[in-house]
Amino acid sequence: MSNFRRSQNEAHPNKTNTILTGIILLQILLISMQIWLLFGALNNALEENFYFALTTFIGSAIMAIFAIWILKYLPEPLKKGPTKKPIVDVSRNP
Repeated sequence: MSNFRRSQNEAHPNKTNTILTGIILLQILLISMQIWLLFGALNNALEENFYFALTTFIGSAIMAIFAIWILKYLPEPLKKGPTKKPIVDVSRNP
């Protein structure tokens, strides 16, 4: 695992985009499932079904921890090389 970040930085941008797309889709899936669990927990809490509410809370907490953990695999932003801009001398008189 120690070489993962270096290998990821040296990878082709298309591979980096694929990793980023996969992580984003996984995050969307986890958040959608957490919203679904929240809806179920609130409905069952209103019906005084405490054990279901507790179970969904624990499941949602585990998904939140996983979602935060997966963020460490986000690729670093692409760095552009130094751009050479033409030097314009404004003090030059025609």
